[in-house]
Amino acid sequence: MTGAHQLGSNATRKTAMARAIPIDKEAILAANALLGSLTPKDRQALASYAQPVRHAADEVIFQHGDPGDSMMAVVRGRVKICRYSLDGKELVLNIIKPGEVFGEIALLDGAPRTADAVAMETCDLLTLRRGDFLPYLERHPQVAQRVIGVLCQRLRRTSSHFEDSMFLEAPARLARALLHLAEALGIAAKGGVCIDIRLSQQQLGAIVGLTRESVNKWLGEWQRAGWIAVKQGYVTLLDAPALVGLAGEVQDSPPPRSGAASARPRI
Repeated sequence: MTGAHQLGSNATRKTAMARAIPIDKEAILAANALLGSLTPKDRQALASYAQPVRHAADEVIFQHGDPGDSMMAVVRGRVKICRYSLDGKELVLNIIKPGEVFGEIALLDGAPRTADAVAMETCDLLTLRRGDFLPYLERHPQVAQRVIGVLCQRLRRTSSHFEDSMFLEAPARLARALLHLAEALGIAAKGGVCIDIRLSQQQLGAIVGLTRESVNKWLGEWQRAGWIAVKQGYVTLLDAPALVGLAGEVQDSPPPRSGAASARPRI
């Protein structure tokens, strides 16, 4: 049995473990970037349809090909959106953090899911069913515009991910991924910016399409050069400009470590 099929056989069991939880649904909707523009009355009505659910770490929320009948807002925890090859190799397309939504593509067109969603840690979600949410989009065009904006952002990210995998060498892909993760999930840390999520070398490899051995090689090189620090699965960027130069990035990046050396590893 292939890795992908093994995942499928486990998904039903894991998804069934999701359970409802008590939560202030109106407060969550008010704080959500996509739904916060609703009036209190509209949020109250929508909250009556929203279902709070908790998923344990590594539980499958939905799989590629599942019916697309809902959108999820992340309240707590993080969710990875991924695809699997027939031999079980994983490619992480996105990491969804609190305040963000996922599943919006299937919500709009009702077609099957285009990827898998898996809880990276214990996650609290608010689930909005298609039949309940679409009428709100019709009555609130500003929310529909924001949903379209989210879709465009995801499309751009997917396109960039594909271009990176086709045109960039391994170290540039990994450096760019670390910079993007620091931008999305970074917190201030001693000497730099820490990516506030524990990622194994295998998980980093799944994000950029590299083997664990390749990730290990480049992380080791960059630690010795003083560009990054790695402790208990957390990566801290100490010399972001060095990574920016390697990745070919021109956008804003986390601040470098003061006085950091930038000896460039061989590539």
